[in-house]
Amino acid sequence: MKRQEHYFGLTLIISALLFYILTLLGCAPTKVKIYPRETQTEKTSPGRSFPGETYTEAISQWKSHQDLVKWMERDFSFDVERYKRFEGTLPIPRTPEETFQLKSGIYIDAVVFSKKTLNQINPSYKAQTAVILIRPNVFNHYVCAFKKDGKLFILDYGTPYKEITGVHGPYNSLDEYKRFYERHHPKKRHVEGIGYLQ
Repeated sequence: MKRQEHYFGLTLIISALLFYILTLLGCAPTKVKIYPRETQTEKTSPGRSFPGETYTEAISQWKSHQDLVKWMERDFSFDVERYKRFEGTLPIPRTPEETFQLKSGIYIDAVVFSKKTLNQINPSYKAQTAVILIRPNVFNHYVCAFKKDGKLFILDYGTPYKEITGVHGPYNSLDEYKRFYERHHPKKRHVEGIGYLQ
């Protein structure tokens, strides 16, 4: 009889432990990666934040492309982790509001931010997205093209290469910028073509 009680008690303890372990595992938070969007925990901001200042409030005070350039050079940083995660692909771009808040991004984020901002500051800039088709690696790079005083300028802050980061111009055409890009890019790639996205 004692042996039976011992067996019953041991079975009860094991069953209770198993129940608690399974309950704890069932309650553990799960991480689901949503592709290609980022989850809140993946977003990081290496820049300074200004409590209460929104994208709309900030750009309402900007008067020219120089204000955008100052912000990009002072506050924006190239997001190396995001670049590595999406290398060779075209992820869904962050909104200008997200880019402003995070103060970081990659090629497509910088272009979307710059294009919208320039067109809101002054519609005569006629900012557009230009795509550079680069070979032999079969990938594309995106920059923001805009007009000022009848000349073409290029904004490129979405690259890890300092040699081609910044504002470039004035140019008469995208082909002139193409030659600059080929000459100054540190990895000496051939630009197969360059044009505007519609």
